[in-house]
Amino acid sequence: MRTVISVAHSLPACLVLAASLLAMPAQAGGVENARAACSAGSQARMRDCLAGKARASEHALRRAERQAVAALAAWDEDARYATAAARKLKASGAVFARYRDAQCEFAAALGGGGAGNTHEMLGLACVAEMNARRAAQIGSAVADLPPR
Repeated sequence: MRTVISVAHSLPACLVLAASLLAMPAQAGGVENARAACSAGSQARMRDCLAGKARASEHALRRAERQAVAALAAWDEDARYATAAARKLKASGAVFARYRDAQCEFAAALGGGGAGNTHEMLGLACVAEMNARRAAQIGSAVADLPPR
């Protein structure tokens, strides 16, 4: 283990580590793998790309939530059920945000002794991927609601 840690602190080894971590297998469910999408270029460029993916995924998640609220408002169902569903969507979003933050802290910690932006890049990739999955999940949940 000492050998791995000492090697990881050299710049070339750090770049190899970062590239290998970013090139991990894609997630299931058709969600873009942010690590793979941002794996080209320097470590700074990868970090900027992942930060952009995380921001874009946050916007996509907010859009999916707004669309779900609109779908629930137009749902051909008694208003009390639509209101309850909208309330539960909001509550699940708050719980998701706490879970995502904890999960992505864990993912970042898997950078171990990696130097540079390794931990931040792993965290950003996690945020981008989890937000994208959540947005898809929300969209799928309300896709078949019959409108009024």
